Amino acid sequence: MAERLTAVPGVRAVVLGGSRARGTHRPDSDWDLGLYYRGAPDLAALTALASGFQGSPVEVAGPGGWGPWVNGGAWLRVDGVPVDWILRDLDRVEAVWSDCRQGRYEVGVQPGHPLGFWSPAYPGEVALGRVLADPHGELTALQMQTSDYPEPLREAFAEAAWEADFSVGAARKSAASGDRLHVSLCLSRAFGILAQSLHAHHRTWCLNEKGALAAAAALPDTPADFAARVGEALTGLDPSAVETAATVVRDVREVLRGTVAGRTGPLSR
Repeated sequence: MAERLTAVPGVRAVVLGGSRARGTHRPDSDWDLGLYYRGAPDLAALTALASGFQGSPVEVAGPGGWGPWVNGGAWLRVDGVPVDWILRDLDRVEAVWSDCRQGRYEVGVQPGHPLGFWSPAYPGEVALGRVLADPHGELTALQMQTSDYPEPLREAFAEAAWEADFSVGAARKSAASGDRLHVSLCLSRAFGILAQSLHAHHRTWCLNEKGALAAAAALPDTPADFAARVGEALTGLDPSAVETAATVVRDVREVLRGTVAGRTGPLSR
């Protein structure tokens, strides 16, 4: 399938991603294929190919069809097995990687990503994926680069942890009035930031919210009972839960201080 996809005009490489690439899949896990393209991929050719593999009509969403960050793609069933095609604009991936090496990133609104799409996921997907077809060697070269986590990005994520404190402060005000929706959103945001920061502290890519809590809890130096305390806070959503969240943020930020030791900036707030 990967070889036939790279014969489609515009498609430059195909990468196996997700849990199957990382070896953490279950028997019923999807097969996620990243279709890296330049310019405009030939949607008619992709649609014909997808329909041929599935044996029935398949709709392929073009760039932007699934939102601003998850460009588009298709959901197939091939011999009863779920196979997802996910479009990735290679020019944009390379631009994001350039930003990451300078300590810059974005968090964009994207359906399916309730805590936002964190732009470093683009190079992270390349780093953690398995290249299946790369006739021009472009993805293979990029993967070699992304195997080294950029120190400026690591420092930027450590400094970004100040927002977790800010979010807990906002939750504290709303908890007193029983506004559980706002409290839950603020605490979820805070914990999502901490998960990203802890991964970066260990120079490990964090691609999205799914599994991020357990993965962060398993990292060295993560504060004791991290996952349990996060779960307690998200279950309670009351003033006591907010104070639990505050201690989690405090403990994680203490771990992160070593990342930017000697620097001044938001981490000291």
